[in-house]
Amino acid sequence: MKTPLPAIEPLRLLVLILLILPVLALLGFGMFWLWQGGNLQYWLIAMVVCGGLGYGLQQWLVRRERRLLTEAVTEPNPDWPPSADSVWQQVEALAETCNPENWPLEEGTWMLELGQKTMETVAHCYYPDVEKPLLELTVPHTLFIIERASRDLRRDVAEKIPFSNRLTIGDLFRIQRWTAKAEQAFNIYRAGRMIINPVNALLGEVWRHLRERSFDQARNELHRWFLRAYICKVGYYAIDLYSGRLPLGDEEPTATPVPLSKADIKQAEETAKIIAEPLRILVLGRANAGKSSLINALFGKLTAAADVLPDTTQALKPFALSREGLIQALIFDSPGCDSPFFDDKQMLAAAANADLILWISPANRPDRQIERDRLDALRASQAARIDRHPPPLLVAASYIDRLRPVSEWHPPYDLNNRLDIKAVNISAAVRAIATDLAVPVEQIIPVCLSEGKVYNVDDTLWAAILDHQDEALRVRLIRCLDARKRAEDWVLLRRQMPAPGGFCGICRRYWASVRGDDAQ
Repeated sequence: MKTPLPAIEPLRLLVLILLILPVLALLGFGMFWLWQGGNLQYWLIAMVVCGGLGYGLQQWLVRRERRLLTEAVTEPNPDWPPSADSVWQQVEALAETCNPENWPLEEGTWMLELGQKTMETVAHCYYPDVEKPLLELTVPHTLFIIERASRDLRRDVAEKIPFSNRLTIGDLFRIQRWTAKAEQAFNIYRAGRMIINPVNALLGEVWRHLRERSFDQARNELHRWFLRAYICKVGYYAIDLYSGRLPLGDEEPTATPVPLSKADIKQAEETAKIIAEPLRILVLGRANAGKSSLINALFGKLTAAADVLPDTTQALKPFALSREGLIQALIFDSPGCDSPFFDDKQMLAAAANADLILWISPANRPDRQIERDRLDALRASQAARIDRHPPPLLVAASYIDRLRPVSEWHPPYDLNNRLDIKAVNISAAVRAIATDLAVPVEQIIPVCLSEGKVYNVDDTLWAAILDHQDEALRVRLIRCLDARKRAEDWVLLRRQMPAPGGFCGICRRYWASVRGDDAQ
């Protein structure tokens, strides 16, 4: 809301009129000269053409700015758990319904009120049954979020607003006052021009209206974008805060192995040290499907693990895997899902801590109901955990060399070649596995794991693993955040308990004062 300007003294107004009168007169004589020379109509045409081109250019600039503003939006974090998707939708809905007229930038309280409204929206999603969910915060996490938000805002202001490092807040207020006075003087000029040269003044007012309309449109678009960006930024950090996966330490969650992986690394028969948290790759499937053979093929010549893998795996066994293009990983061999050594709870627990799952299904066996049942149980367990992304699943169709004609084996095979009977049968087996296991056909890779005939492992299957590595890394990050948060809570608790000035010390002194004893 603009404050009314103080009245101008008559003498000062007279001085202003005397100063601008020669300029106004010059404009009038110019128009008269154009009329006498018969060039007035050409000048009018040129003015209309230039005005139209300027207006069109301004509209193009507005559309360009709108496109740039649309691209410069806060995106949801792909590392968030699935439970955050609905919360982010609530934040986006609030941003879309935010009316700039209700949040004028000149009002000093808009930022606090709008930020509080956004925080309450996020807090209500995580604590729907709490009367004041905004208060369900820890002080250290609140300070940490303020620190991160302040850092981002400082960087954006310093890099994107011209002269922000030179202009003080006082300068901005003085500029606003000068702008108001200049606008008042310009209104006096408009009135004088209307008296001296009405035609020129009328055309000037039309052009001014078009220009201001364009500028107002651009300003409103910028205002709307700024409010939406602010809501999304606050909502982004609020989700980080209320999701409970925001560690207070500066260490990356995956910088060191978590306790579970440390135990598996010790068990792995690999001399190479794993410094950071490895990817956890779980190999599942029925007995004698080729799980151990697949691990042998993935190791290749890098290790002698093939010599120590038993023919029938009776328990989960980790092996350290290191190959070019893949970060260090632990790959787990497992008992067959149809063997007496298979444990459903153990399988679900191992899958809950896996970042990538490789399922081995024999292409020459049509009885896949038990595999489907195990996979359905696994998918149901993953769907119930909205705090985690399910690990990517790849299916290796083994024993393709035993498909008809059995005696024929001359890889590579083009599965699109309808003249090759072996290729046709391999393609049919892949489609059948996709249907029976309810897995997309593009996630099924036909392989041969027989000794001396290993096929499609080092190229197609390995390429598929690398293609899903980014998704597996996101799963790993959320898994490590959970583990780090649990470990951090216990570490901080151990630090806080013995502190003389900590909570326990304060409590001891309080109860000592209540009993009348000396503080110990």
